[in-house]
Amino acid sequence: MGFRKKNKSPPVLSHEFVIQNHADMVSCLAMIILLGLMFEVTAKFAIMFITVQYNVTQVLDEKSDPVNLYQYGPKDVATVFFYLLIAVILHALIQEYILDKMNRRLHLSKTKHSKFNESGQLAAFYLFSFIWGCSILTAEDFATNPTFLWEGYPHTRMVFQVKFFYICQIAYWLHALPELYFQKVRKEDIPRQLYYICLYVVHITGAYVLNLHRLGLVLLVPHYLVELLFHASRLFYFSDENKQKGFTLWALLFVIARLLTLTLSVLTFGFGLPRTENQGFSLAEGNFNVLTIRMTCLAAICLTQAWMMWKFINFQLKKWREHSQNQASKKKAASPKSKPHKREPTRGECALFIVGILYCSVMVADEYASVKSN
Repeated sequence: MGFRKKNKSPPVLSHEFVIQNHADMVSCLAMIILLGLMFEVTAKFAIMFITVQYNVTQVLDEKSDPVNLYQYGPKDVATVFFYLLIAVILHALIQEYILDKMNRRLHLSKTKHSKFNESGQLAAFYLFSFIWGCSILTAEDFATNPTFLWEGYPHTRMVFQVKFFYICQIAYWLHALPELYFQKVRKEDIPRQLYYICLYVVHITGAYVLNLHRLGLVLLVPHYLVELLFHASRLFYFSDENKQKGFTLWALLFVIARLLTLTLSVLTFGFGLPRTENQGFSLAEGNFNVLTIRMTCLAAICLTQAWMMWKFINFQLKKWREHSQNQASKKKAASPKSKPHKREPTRGECALFIVGILYCSVMVADEYASVKSN
C-alpha cells in the first residue's frame, strides 16, 4: 500500500503563497487597525480608518433636534482603504463557502468556472447595494419631486447612510483590481473586467467629489437592478442551460435603464443645474456648477451609455447568430431521418425496379411501332 503524496506548500512570499493566503494577510492587517483602538496613542489614527469622517452638526429649526451631516475630505482615503480590506475578506468568504461548493456540484469547464465566480460575486454585491440604495431613496422625495436632484446645489452635506454608501461603493470597486490577481483571472478576461471596474470607479468617485451624490444614487439603483438580473440569469443558465428566460427580461430592462439614465442626466445637466442660483466654480464651497464641468459630465455619461448599448447590441447579435447556427445544425441532423427513400435498397427491390424499367421500355416500343404502322 503506497503513501499519499502530500501537496508541497509554496515558498513563503511567492506568488502562489500570496494568492492562497491573501485573505489571511488582509485579515491580519485589518485586525492591526482595529487593535489600534485599544491604545490612546494610536486610537485617533485608527478611528480615521474605521469611522466616517467630517461630521457636521446642523440645526434646521429651533424646535427640532440637531442633525448630524457629513462632508467629504482627504481623510476619506483612509476609510476607503480600510473597507477595501473588508471587501477582500468578504470576497474570499463568499468564494470559499458558497461559490466553490456550488462549483464542485456543477462540474463546470474552466471558462464557465471563471464566469460563474464573477457572476456569483457581482450578484451578491448588486443585491446588497440595490437594497441599500432603495432604503436610502425611500427617505427622499424623488418619486414625487425629481427636482431634488439639482435643488440647493451644491449638496456639500449628506446624511451618514449616503456617505457610507459611497465609501463602500468606491472601496468595493477598488478592491476588484487586486482581485484580478488573487483570483487568477484569465488574460483574455482581464481587459473586459478592467473596463467596467475603471468606469465604476471614475463615475462613482466623480459623483462623490463633484457633490452630485443625489444624481449618482438615483442612477446607480436601477443600473444595479439590471446588472443583478443579468448575473442571476447567468448563474441559473450555468446550472441549467434551458433556463434562459431571465435574459429576455434583462434585455428589456437594460434598454429602459439606459433611456432612464440619459433622460435624468440631460434633465439635470441641461435644464436643472443651469437654472439654479449658485453658478460658478469654487473648491472651498464645493461648487462645480459651470458649463465646462456640466458638459464634461454629460458627455461622459452619454459616451458610457453609448458604449454599453454598442456592447449590448453586439452581444445580442452574437447570441442570435449562435441560435441560428444551432437551429440549422438541428435541421440538418434531423433531415436524413425524415427521408426514408435514401436508405440502401435491397436486391429484390433492385430486381423489381429493373423489371419495371424493362416493361416500360417494351410498352413504349410497342406503342411507337403501332404509331409507325398507322
